[in-house]
Amino acid sequence: METTDRKRTVKLGMIGAGRMGRVLAESVGRFCDNVCIKTIADIYIDNVKEWAVKLGVENLTADYRDILSDGEIEGVIITTTTDLHAQFIREAAEAGKHIFCEKPIDYDVERIAEALRTVKRHEVKLQVGFNKRFDDDHRKVRQLVEEGAVGDLHIIKSTNRDPALPTLDYLKRSGGFYLDTSIHDYDLIRYVSGSEVKEVYAMGETNFFPELKELGDVDTLVIMMKLENGAIAVIDNSRQAVYGFDQRIEVFGSKGCARTENKVPTTTMLYTADTVESEKPLYFFPQRYERTYAEEISQFARAIAEDTDTPVTGMDGLRPMLIGLAVKESLLKGMPVKVKSPDDLNI
Repeated sequence: METTDRKRTVKLGMIGAGRMGRVLAESVGRFCDNVCIKTIADIYIDNVKEWAVKLGVENLTADYRDILSDGEIEGVIITTTTDLHAQFIREAAEAGKHIFCEKPIDYDVERIAEALRTVKRHEVKLQVGFNKRFDDDHRKVRQLVEEGAVGDLHIIKSTNRDPALPTLDYLKRSGGFYLDTSIHDYDLIRYVSGSEVKEVYAMGETNFFPELKELGDVDTLVIMMKLENGAIAVIDNSRQAVYGFDQRIEVFGSKGCARTENKVPTTTMLYTADTVESEKPLYFFPQRYERTYAEEISQFARAIAEDTDTPVTGMDGLRPMLIGLAVKESLLKGMPVKVKSPDDLNI
């Protein structure tokens, strides 16, 4: 993991202490020494107290406005349900707080645009939580591409398969597989290629969980993309990888190929007369990416402390949503769809 200069501790507040908030806060507690989460706000604060005490958080509140009015707190971490992200971004910006917001910013492009306009108007920093950019393997692939080690890009493949289905309550609010899970792949494609996606063609099926059909959702998804640099990208997603969290990416070009493999608990292998055995991939995202959550918050704090740009901007949050909406349209129409440009949004 890349080390960062830590000249001072930056005090942050967290709004929302559900699953994602807890994953982030616990990772920060274990691996960050330039961040202090001073206050956590959650409407179900009584359910948070025992966990927060173990984490060593100083203050708890049911009212997020306590964070926005605290002069010691320089930035907020927004880890609420997605439908509240844009609202809290606007209010935090108006309060002069720098903002880290989990992905996606919103499911509505105009609400995203208005949030970004507010951030720009109040001259605060915004970072969007695409944590997979901060994985050492992914960063190495990007570095090899930038150095020209694989030559001109021809094909990019991103595999992103979950080991289990989230709760139906979560799925009803998730925005669909093409936004909830695939949005990470859109960002990774942009990140490792250094290019934008101009057209998508998506195919999806409900192979494991028939209840998803009632939600208009799928559990198996393949997306093909045309990039502005001439490369073709292929994404495959599944809600049911029985062997664990399957996370691989491959970049193929005129000079060669760079690829990553799954993380496993150990690399020990057993060789016998009957079989060769290795361990299964790490089970899910809290295990596979635990250090990336700390690193993204650490770099957010460094941007505040050093008054530099954040590594994942608001525009980096908008573009994957535009891709996702094109994927949705392609699924419905069964044909390729152009990705809309953000230039018409007046941000």
